[in-house]
Amino acid sequence: MIGISGVSKSYGQTVVIDDVSLTLPKGGLTSIIGPNGAGKSTLMSMIARLLPIDRGTVMVDGLDVALTAGDALAKRLSILRQDNHLAARLTVSDLVSFGRYPYSKGRLTDEDRGHIERALTYLGLDELKHRFLDELSGGQRQRAFVAMVLAQDTDYMLFDEPLNNLDIRHAVAMMKLLRDAAKDLGKTVVVVLHDINFASCYSDHIVVMRRGRLFRQGVPEEIIREEILIETYETDFKVRDMDGNRIATFY
Repeated sequence: MIGISGVSKSYGQTVVIDDVSLTLPKGGLTSIIGPNGAGKSTLMSMIARLLPIDRGTVMVDGLDVALTAGDALAKRLSILRQDNHLAARLTVSDLVSFGRYPYSKGRLTDEDRGHIERALTYLGLDELKHRFLDELSGGQRQRAFVAMVLAQDTDYMLFDEPLNNLDIRHAVAMMKLLRDAAKDLGKTVVVVLHDINFASCYSDHIVVMRRGRLFRQGVPEEIIREEILIETYETDFKVRDMDGNRIATFY
C-alpha cells in the first residue's frame, strides 16, 4: 500500500498541499478527484518523487520514497504524467522499451523484450509498433504511453489526468483498460481525474481533495453524494443511481 503521512508542499507563501495523511489501498483502481487547484497532481508527483516533499513522508510497501534508490523505486512504482510529449521521433516500440530502463539501462534482454511485447499486445498495439508516434491518433498515442508504463512492470501505476485530449470513446476505452489492468494483472492503479462520473463508474476507491487537503475518501457509493460534491466543487449537483452506478449531473 501507499502510506502518506503529514505531507505538505508550498511554493513561497502559497500552500499547495496542507498536512495530508491517507492510505491508498493496494489493488484495484483509486481515483483522486477535486476542483482545479485542489493539489491532486502535486500530491501524485510527490508520491512518485517528481517533486520534493517539504514535510511528511510517503511510504510505498514500507519504502520511504525520499530515501529509496531511484532504480529500486522505479521497479516498484511508475507514473505517466500529463505532459507526456516527446520531441524525439520514436516508434511505438521504442517508446515502450523506455519502460524497461530501470532493469536494462538501455541494453534490452530477452526478458525485457518479452515485457515489451506483452505490453504492446495488451494495449492492442502490435500492428502499430513500428509506426512513429507522430503518425498516430491521440488515442493511439496515449495507449502507447500506457504500454510504456505497463512494460515497466511495477506493482503501482500512477496516471495524472490520462483522459486529457481524448474524446468520449477513447476516454471510455482508457478507463476500461486501466480498470482491467488492475483486475487482470494485479496492479494498483491510481488516477487523477476531473470527470466525476468516470471516477464513479470505474473506481474501487475515491479520494477527494479540496484546497490542498484531504476532504473525503471511500468507495464510490460513499463519495458520489450530492452534499459531498456540492461542498467539494461549490456547484449544485443531482445524483442518480443508473444501472448500478451513481451518476452526477450539475445545474
